[in-house]
Amino acid sequence: MFLVLGTIAIVATVLNLYLYKVGKDYKLAMAMGLSFTALSLVAGYSMISGWVKVKDWAALLDVVPTMTTVLWGLTIVSILLNIIPILLEQKK
Repeated sequence: MFLVLGTIAIVATVLNLYLYKVGKDYKLAMAMGLSFTALSLVAGYSMISGWVKVKDWAALLDVVPTMTTVLWGLTIVSILLNIIPILLEQKK
């Protein structure tokens, strides 16, 4: 589920940047991009919680160290990409 939500977040972020570039209102797309980023993080956390409940330590050991780094990086990139239009508008 977190992959689906993450994909929607990426699409919304690209739409946000496109709408800004063509001069249309981009704020709904920005809110959607940030919201779906948050939802994908919560979905990933829920998946990990499920593994803890069933004591699937092998899955946790295999996935969590890499997933943590990737999620931090993608979240930071998502935030930066989604606020670029606001920063560029303030520059004008």
